Amino acid sequence: MTTTTELGVVTTKVPARLDRLPWSRFHWRIVIGLGTVWILDGLEVTIVGAVAARMTEPGSGINLTSADIGTAAAIYVAGACAGALLFGRLTDRYGRKKLFMVTLGIYILATVATAFAHDAWYLYLARFITGMGIGGEYAAINSAIDELIPARNRGQVDLAINGSYWVGAALGSLVAVLLLNESLLAADLGWRLAFGLGGILGLGIMLVRRHVPESPRWLFIHGHEDEAERIVDRIEAEVSRETGRELPEPGEAVTVRQRDVIPFREIAGTALRRYPRRALLGLALFVGQAFLYNAIVFDLGTILNGFFDIGSGSIPYFLALFAIANFLGPLLLGRLFDTVGRKPMIAGTYFGSAAVAVVLAVLLANGALTTWGFFLLVSLTFFVASAGASSAYLTVSEVFPMETRALSISLFFAIGTAVGGITGPLLFGHLIHSGDADLVAIGFLVGAAAMALGGLAEVFFGVRAEQQSLENIARPLTAEEAEAAWRNEPAPQDARDRLRPAHVRRAADEREQRIAERTARRRERERTGARRYRPGTGPGSRMYSPGMAGTAGTASRTSAMAEQRLDDEIEQITHALRETGPTSLDRLEEAVDGRSWGPGRFGRALRESERESRARSLANGSYAPPDGRGRPGSAPDGPHDRR
Repeated sequence: MTTTTELGVVTTKVPARLDRLPWSRFHWRIVIGLGTVWILDGLEVTIVGAVAARMTEPGSGINLTSADIGTAAAIYVAGACAGALLFGRLTDRYGRKKLFMVTLGIYILATVATAFAHDAWYLYLARFITGMGIGGEYAAINSAIDELIPARNRGQVDLAINGSYWVGAALGSLVAVLLLNESLLAADLGWRLAFGLGGILGLGIMLVRRHVPESPRWLFIHGHEDEAERIVDRIEAEVSRETGRELPEPGEAVTVRQRDVIPFREIAGTALRRYPRRALLGLALFVGQAFLYNAIVFDLGTILNGFFDIGSGSIPYFLALFAIANFLGPLLLGRLFDTVGRKPMIAGTYFGSAAVAVVLAVLLANGALTTWGFFLLVSLTFFVASAGASSAYLTVSEVFPMETRALSISLFFAIGTAVGGITGPLLFGHLIHSGDADLVAIGFLVGAAAMALGGLAEVFFGVRAEQQSLENIARPLTAEEAEAAWRNEPAPQDARDRLRPAHVRRAADEREQRIAERTARRRERERTGARRYRPGTGPGSRMYSPGMAGTAGTASRTSAMAEQRLDDEIEQITHALRETGPTSLDRLEEAVDGRSWGPGRFGRALRESERESRARSLANGSYAPPDGRGRPGSAPDGPHDRR
């Protein structure tokens, strides 16, 4: 509960209550209601790429050159920067929900207006306003998502949501196949309908978004602690009904001095003075991904058309495949950002995409690439880069204080994108217009260098934020640290240990031994497997040591917490199998309530249980205790595929 200690000062457990929630339908509503905005952005960018070649052809109804397409792309990004700065500040001032409804409305109106473009100036204006809506969405949505998703799942969910951009990209590409088919639609009509579809999709998202609550974290900071409590009470009641279990006790409280209005100068100045290294990190990550992405994605269609003779009607097929590769990157790699760790994964994806881009540039300059050779290399580049680009948004939304979260996202998005996102399309548009493959190859090398700089920044300035509460990563500017320390002063670790019964101490020692042995086996596997080549270390590769959670630094505490949660999940699986005997995968997941653990966590714990011979898979896809014993009459009800 929240307690008021004096006027304007509150102590609350709202953040801890949100972070300890099991995964539930509420969290899926957040993902669907908020995360789908990236589908809109993907739709916008890819439709431009898919229809760009058509818009430069005679009879399209608008007179544009390939350089004009690059200019329109740069103007769209400029609008996104302006919108991010404007609406990011308003999001921190007036709340997450008000602004993500307003910015979505602006996007819908502007993208429909784009469909009526008749000249270059009109197209530029409509694209600028569309970009403003999308830029504002970035700040409001990333803030709300990170403040509502539990800490243990935040990295994976954030990357998957940002990666859903490419769902929109694939959708835009496939729809463009039909809309650019001149046997179905006139050359001056199909590309207009492509833009209009974005507005229809936006209306559907707005209907879902109405049911997303305001961020309780924002509410208690701005003097609405009672409303924050009511929202969290409703969420907890819903989750308890769904899981049928009592929720665990929340962690420590945070004490803040409430402020209705926090001046811009105070927010920006305090954040930058307190976290200058994090500021450099955010800037480097955004510049790198913005240059590479905006340069290539906006102009990929014209590259395929101008250098590999791919007709405008076939380009959407290539863009759909390209989008799938980009979506699979954060989807498949996302979990590793919560387990292996932020630093090794972010640095690895930035360096990896830069290396492939260099190979692509060299082969392109030498004329050694066929159409499919070029396409496979560019898809591989962005399979890796997509996870890195998504992690840039995750990073700046995690590593700055709560009061500056939306502003930080918008500020680094605007600056980074202005440097990389505007110059990239402008540069590539003119390089492509030159018709010289050597010049285009230089553009790829510049993009690779920008990504490599982002990787270096992560190596030196990266923050180990995996599985931590946002308030632990960066304390709120309004936090009353002395008050919080007074209220949450713990007893010394050794004193607490002496008060525990002998059987409790013995169980804790056995748990620490299990975790230490498990971590050692994992390290041995990684020394001999392909994963030994990954950069850095993380919770998945650190050696666990007893007492780590209470005595080491932030990184060690994070590693210990992750290992302890995994041990709890393995113990639940082991106990359920001994209680039920052989059982199907679905029933086992239901018995331990594995769905509430979060996406992918049940499967990981089950695989680890098999490695440790604490669970045994049967030929029909079911599972049994290792010794075959269990409660009688618990035979599986049929074969099931593994998940």
